Amino acid sequence: MVLQYKTKSSTRWKDYPGKDKIEGDPNDYDFRLLNKDKTKVLVEKGSYEKVLKRFRQIEFFKHRR
Repeated sequence: MVLQYKTKSSTRWKDYPGKDKIEGDPNDYDFRLLNKDKTKVLVEKGSYEKVLKRFRQIEFFKHRR
C-alpha cells in the first residue's frame, strides 16, 4: 500500500516520506491510501490518524488466518 500526502491548498499528491521528513504538523496535510499499483484508492482524503487507522485494519485482516 502507498500512503500519499498533500498540503490542504495543493492539488498534487506526493508519496509520503515519513512523519519526521515532512515540514510542519501532519494536521496541515491531507492523506490518502492507495493499493501497491496506485490504481485504486483505498482511503479517500482524510486526516493522518484516520488513514493510518484504516491501514492497520487492512494489514490485520490481510495477515489473519
